[in-house]
Amino acid sequence: MKEKILGGLETFAKAMVQPLMYLSSAGILMVIGILLTNDMLVGLLPFLKWQPIQIFGNLIYDSVMSIINNLSVIFAIGIPAALAKKEKHKAALIGFMSYFIYLITSNTMLTSLDQLAQANEMLGLIGTGQATILGIQVVDTSVFGGIILGCITGYVFNRTSQKTFKGALQIYSGANFSFICMFFMSILFGVIMNFIWPLAQQGIASLANFIKNTGTFGLFLYGFLERILVPTGLHHLIYTPFQFSDLGGVLQVGSETVAGAYAIVMTEMNLPIERFSDSIYYMAIGFTKMFGYIGIGAAFIHTAYKHNKKKVKAAIIPLIVTAALASVTEPLDFMFVFCAPLLFVVHAVISGLFIALLKIFDVTAFCGGNLLVSIIMNTTVGVEKTHWPIMMILGIVQIIVYFIVFSFLIKKFNYKTPGREDEITTIDKEKIQKINLDKDDKYIENIVNGLGGKENINTVENCITRLRVNVKCESMINEDVINLTPNSGIVRKGKDIQIIFGLNVPDVRRALEDYLEVCEI
Repeated sequence: MKEKILGGLETFAKAMVQPLMYLSSAGILMVIGILLTNDMLVGLLPFLKWQPIQIFGNLIYDSVMSIINNLSVIFAIGIPAALAKKEKHKAALIGFMSYFIYLITSNTMLTSLDQLAQANEMLGLIGTGQATILGIQVVDTSVFGGIILGCITGYVFNRTSQKTFKGALQIYSGANFSFICMFFMSILFGVIMNFIWPLAQQGIASLANFIKNTGTFGLFLYGFLERILVPTGLHHLIYTPFQFSDLGGVLQVGSETVAGAYAIVMTEMNLPIERFSDSIYYMAIGFTKMFGYIGIGAAFIHTAYKHNKKKVKAAIIPLIVTAALASVTEPLDFMFVFCAPLLFVVHAVISGLFIALLKIFDVTAFCGGNLLVSIIMNTTVGVEKTHWPIMMILGIVQIIVYFIVFSFLIKKFNYKTPGREDEITTIDKEKIQKINLDKDDKYIENIVNGLGGKENINTVENCITRLRVNVKCESMINEDVINLTPNSGIVRKGKDIQIIFGLNVPDVRRALEDYLEVCEI
């Protein structure tokens, strides 16, 4: 049982990685868009005001944000493709169609029950528990909807895609039968989520009053919940009531009443007051985005295995900049939330703790935007009103805390964070050789024979440096035969076997799949 659970978790982790592998590239592109359109830089470099440059910068930024905002769609497509044992492209297409059906089901249920929320002029659908995905208004399940449905699609596809019928029903065999099954599964999933997810949303919303009435601890809880709920999308229901309703405070200015932390802070910017009111602490969810993710990224780079550090730096640094300058943290969040959930809990605790520390140290600096905006706004308003130098000190302290705590936990529990998944342990550096796949077909034959033959191979996948194979009978594996093909080590976990080939592994996997296809002819 334990082996099955661990195998299932490993399979899920590998499937999760596939849709996320492009986010590092997306991050560096977003940084370019941010730099080209940032008001501060545009003021320093007047040539950036040229309209074509601004259009280009906005195009880059908006295009990348469209990917970030539709991660649920990407998961719904990518996870079935990663889980499918064969015909991965068909599994991906069925995943996409299933997600469409799920969206339409959710929208139809909302429409039929007269539950469609009305968009606010300023906030849109934020805080309503609903969202628009691919132009369809649905119950907002964030990425969880795509992840859950993607896993269901992958499971159903593997169970049904080999089903064959005879006679007139033959056309409905294989992937067509998988689609028919997922058609009804997607409708059922949509109906269930429309009834279950709002209950979770109501539970989260009910915490708002408790947070408001518990002082500094409430601020800690506010920051903790805002981070811990990011993967579910329910974090919107934490900060929105405080930032845009009277839960965040009420300010009387002459004959006008201003409600909500955001409106109060913007109003107080221009009032002759000694300091901002406590409403500003509900805008402090940006504090960790500006500072904490620098420490998280640095810990990932520091704990990466030596031979992976250069690659991890190239992937992580753009994401750190994206978090600090654009307040977009999802690319980094999803790099560890599933492979190291304890880290994410600790992350939420630290985030909440530092919002409470802002209150304890009487820091009323604006932390609601990105780092550049925060620096500009706080220096403009002045030290007396914000105590912003203490904010900067706390920011540096937070970076150090994240770096030390994350580095310790990653090493202690051997979490597979970026750059750690594929350490070559029993390495003989001189043993690593690149297989010439065009000339050495015998190498591939050795791998197949060493794995017990074609009939004993269930699935073939790869990560960055390892060929990952699942076999039917582990007793048929012969490592001596496998080692006739140059490799850097073999790791066995029951029916799962990993053969380390280094960065050449995608070529090895493709050659192995081609060999197995030829064997079937």
